[in-house]
Amino acid sequence: MQYVLGIDIGGTSIKIGLFTPDGELLTEEKVPTPALTSPEAYRVVCGSLEEIIASRSGKPEDVIACGLDIPGPVADDGTVGFLANVEINPEGLVQAISSTLPNATVAFVNDANAAALGEAWAGVAVGVPSFVLIAIGTGVGAGVVANGKLVAGAFGAGGEIGHITVEPDEPKTCGCGRHGCLEQYASAKGIVRLYLEECEARGVTPVHVEHETDTISVFRAHAAGDECATIAIDKMCSYLARAMAQVSCVVDPAMYLIGGGVAGSFATFATELRSRFEEYALRVSRPVRIEAASLGNQAAMYGCAYEALRLRKERFGDEPPTERSIDHSA
Repeated sequence: MQYVLGIDIGGTSIKIGLFTPDGELLTEEKVPTPALTSPEAYRVVCGSLEEIIASRSGKPEDVIACGLDIPGPVADDGTVGFLANVEINPEGLVQAISSTLPNATVAFVNDANAAALGEAWAGVAVGVPSFVLIAIGTGVGAGVVANGKLVAGAFGAGGEIGHITVEPDEPKTCGCGRHGCLEQYASAKGIVRLYLEECEARGVTPVHVEHETDTISVFRAHAAGDECATIAIDKMCSYLARAMAQVSCVVDPAMYLIGGGVAGSFATFATELRSRFEEYALRVSRPVRIEAASLGNQAAMYGCAYEALRLRKERFGDEPPTERSIDHSA
């Protein structure tokens, strides 16, 4: 039997999914890892891959494709750009995985792009030729699909909507070095910041917030009638809708999917986001569907597995799943 692996790389752990070539998730495992920059770390990853394959009575030689997603730009040619939040030596990791899986095509893909590919392969976007998945977590990223093709961009910056300028007079600097980026307001960190700033401006004691990305506490406060929390969420929706309206002027998608960690609270702000989008968007783009992504934290595993299958087809002519296909050759 042939297998495909999807590896979701985080800062302190990886999540491994073992798939059939038709997109059926057979099993998954989360593995704590050190920084992926040393032979010792590569052995941890490769040993975990061998274990998950063996759990289905498979051998490393049975794996035909292995995809990895990373929180950073990956260009059209597969070149990995700057990685701000994880420590990875891409070349060393690929070499180690290729040695362990001798028959596998290995591919890197940006994490938001991977999530979009996953939704197109096995999620709510199956059969939708043009859509944008917006991943809202510690930062804000997006996977853009236009006319059935994933838009990575020449330099890997396709979908970096978290760095659309929505507040040019913002005095605080974004992590990218600029000012007033969407990510400063619509990310998990941005939502908490907006809430705490509103409380401070009003002289109100905020609810206890566990950490700088603790949006759960903010959304709970909103549900309990905390006016500052409600204002913060309304501001987030306003900034996000403005950015979406600009994206619609460029790619005019049929659907927006809201994913990432904040997606669990989508029902709380969906109506407000829709209302703000209709206020800001061109009239012709207003009918766009705005929905929650369906695969949750598994989406990136699905997507990077699919990208490795696509790359294998491109190189060797193997046929990836055809009933749920999407082209990456933008």
